[in-house]
Amino acid sequence: MSGKPRESLIKTPKQLVTVLVLAFVAPIIVIVLFAQLATSGRTYDEDARSPEAIAKRIKPVAEVNLGAAGPAVPGSAVQAAAKADGRKVYESTCMACHGAGVANAPKFGDKKAWAMHLMHGTEHVYENALKGKGAMPPKGGNLTLSEAEVKAAVDYMLAAVK
Repeated sequence: MSGKPRESLIKTPKQLVTVLVLAFVAPIIVIVLFAQLATSGRTYDEDARSPEAIAKRIKPVAEVNLGAAGPAVPGSAVQAAAKADGRKVYESTCMACHGAGVANAPKFGDKKAWAMHLMHGTEHVYENALKGKGAMPPKGGNLTLSEAEVKAAVDYMLAAVK
């Protein structure tokens, strides 16, 4: 080892301030120059930027079509409840977690696991299924399900433990 003690290159407060300013300013300048380099020389098709072209591109995503639904029919909620098949809903949505007990979901047919949930009543179980609880998202993650379909699936699962 050499006998010379190490000396700092910064000897005055003015030099310290200069180094600190350059440490912040230099990276910003480099980033701005890279950004200009990356965006320079690009030509954009003016027709593609027109409001009509933009509307045409986003139409498949942003279109809402209510014409096919038709007016609401009185008693249609009752008909939907009658059509709801709890077994089909369970097999298509609920079985992924309740079949294997994923994330502490009570397993299908496990009376002991379901007893803890049933002590609060069936309405509470419906509410948990509709709004979600813990790791379970609302409606088991299938937001296209109606309330009647979710309740039918809950009834199907509860029938297996009674």
